[in-house]
Amino acid sequence: MSEQENDQSRGAAGADAPSFDRRYREMLGAGLDLLDQGVTVFDADLRMVAWNETFLRLLDFPESLAREGVSFEDFIRYNAERGDYGPGDPARQIAERVARAKSFQPHVTERVRPNGQILSIRGFPLPYQGFITVYTDITGQRHSQEQIARHQAELEEHIRSRTEALTRANAELTAAVESNKAITAALQRSEQRLREITDAIPAAIAYFDNEWIYRYANKGYAEWFGWSAHEVEGRRIRDVIGQEVFAIVAPWVTRALAGERVSYEYAMTGRDGTPVQARSTLVPDIADGRVIGCYVHSVDVTESRRTQAALAQAQKMEAIGQLTGGLAHDFNNMLTVVIGNLVALKENHPDDPLTENFVEPAMHAANRGAELIRRLLGFARRQPLEPRPLEVNELILGMSKLIRRSLPGTIAVSTASREPCLVAMVDAHQLENALLNLALNARDAMPNGGELRIESSLEHLDARAAADLEVPPGDYVQIAVSDNGMGMDGSTLARVFEPFFTTKQFGMGSGLGMSMVYGFVKQSGGGVRIRSRQARGTTVALLLPSVAESDQPAAQPALAAPLDESGLAGKLVLLAEDDADVRTVVRMQLAELGCAVVEAENGAEAADMVENIPAIALVISDVVMPGTMDGRALARFVRRFRPELPMVLMSGFADAGEGSDPSLPLLAKPFSRDKLLAALRPLAA
Repeated sequence: MSEQENDQSRGAAGADAPSFDRRYREMLGAGLDLLDQGVTVFDADLRMVAWNETFLRLLDFPESLAREGVSFEDFIRYNAERGDYGPGDPARQIAERVARAKSFQPHVTERVRPNGQILSIRGFPLPYQGFITVYTDITGQRHSQEQIARHQAELEEHIRSRTEALTRANAELTAAVESNKAITAALQRSEQRLREITDAIPAAIAYFDNEWIYRYANKGYAEWFGWSAHEVEGRRIRDVIGQEVFAIVAPWVTRALAGERVSYEYAMTGRDGTPVQARSTLVPDIADGRVIGCYVHSVDVTESRRTQAALAQAQKMEAIGQLTGGLAHDFNNMLTVVIGNLVALKENHPDDPLTENFVEPAMHAANRGAELIRRLLGFARRQPLEPRPLEVNELILGMSKLIRRSLPGTIAVSTASREPCLVAMVDAHQLENALLNLALNARDAMPNGGELRIESSLEHLDARAAADLEVPPGDYVQIAVSDNGMGMDGSTLARVFEPFFTTKQFGMGSGLGMSMVYGFVKQSGGGVRIRSRQARGTTVALLLPSVAESDQPAAQPALAAPLDESGLAGKLVLLAEDDADVRTVVRMQLAELGCAVVEAENGAEAADMVENIPAIALVISDVVMPGTMDGRALARFVRRFRPELPMVLMSGFADAGEGSDPSLPLLAKPFSRDKLLAALRPLAA
């Protein structure tokens, strides 16, 4: 609009001009906020006139800076002071950038922020020496370009190596130019060698014209879809790749033939029946201003996606493990109170018929709760194991008898071993539970009968196989439990190790079996492989660290501890525990052992008693207590003030003993009076 027209417009607007300006600014601001690029406008005095929310978000600027009239220097100073421009004098960084801005020159630059974000910054001068700047996040674009550059480097390397061969072929062609027959033969050899070059590239490459017909495909591309290269040429895209994949890629082909370079991913079924994830790039072939075809570059990204899924699963398992470890403390405290009071009730009323009807079922349920906590901690890899060198074949033979009794007669059980002696470093009890869990799962997968096979072998994992299982390379004892039952589909297989996930009817299973197996094996330093096909069966393979037979320690005879005299009668015991109910139960158990008890609610109170009551002969303390002095801090105080005073720690946390003094006994909650006696007897001697 000319200045005259502009004046006339303002004259016509009259008193409504300010209102119009305000609506105009609101519309302009709303429109700018819809852009996925950051925008700022500064006037001739380097004062901000306009901006959008994307600008603030991309550069992490606070809302307090987003107002008219803020100077360009304020933004630069904010960046310099938080280190966005890297090391150096902030004042100098500010001065240099403000000086360049005052020149009002067009500029295009890229900046990598400390968080790795890459921004493209383009500035353009405006009339009256103002300027507008556009900020674009190109992080993803740069990463894609780097990947393409790597593929291009590989391609160039293959082309370079093959170019030498092609050069020799051309020399032969020049020498044979005397006859058309020789020229034709040389051209055929050159074409063949060019095909060899593309066939040697580790990618699927093809070309199709604007009629959707393939004109070329290298060996990798053709074999990907089950064809030979010469069979692909001349066929339509739909006929080569099949209707399922064609429905996915057709929209991308349409865009590419319209002149757009596109990249996309799709899933397909490989020749061996396994799912494959592919990534393709279509590059238009343009001649005389029109698209005459497209080049296709495809790669198999199945392994990359599998790695990403494994990482997500590992993170989810770690989160569940942390939650489980935290809940264990509170549950174990509660179970200590429940079990302790039920035992006391049963012992004080041994002949009461109500004891059998009510107390014993309650004790059974409480003990099951304690076992459930131990199993959950085993899954979370927070329950201490007792690994020992174990001859696996002997354990399997022993377990096979129990498994046969646990399965119906319609299921045949067989065992086999490829090695006469297989020794693994493992907790025998946990391994027995794992094998029994797998056998019962196999039973449920074969309702009409079948065969269960347990096979042991020695497996060597190279670096790649070990990385897949997240274990060090080396020798592992493999125990494979196989059935020929119903098998699992892909969605079930992906969730098989999740705790509380089950395909059984409600009330028929807790969903903890497979997760416990997984947690136990991982905690033992091993890995789990699982393969399953519907209607074909399932194989679960446990890989446990192998131990050389010569490394097994000699068996030591067990020494039975006397159970008649505790040596605790009449001793004064200091009990430090913040939970009043737990304190009551433990005090009752100590009293039954003949001890006199003084109590403290926290570490500071217990330390004061140790300092002022010389008669205290033994200290038993919870590890986690409120205040600045927990159980370990109390133990350090006791060691300094009364080093001869024995002490026992107790805790509901599975990992409470980590990093503590190994000579300091640790009693895990919940515990019975007998376990308490076993922990205290050596100290009372």
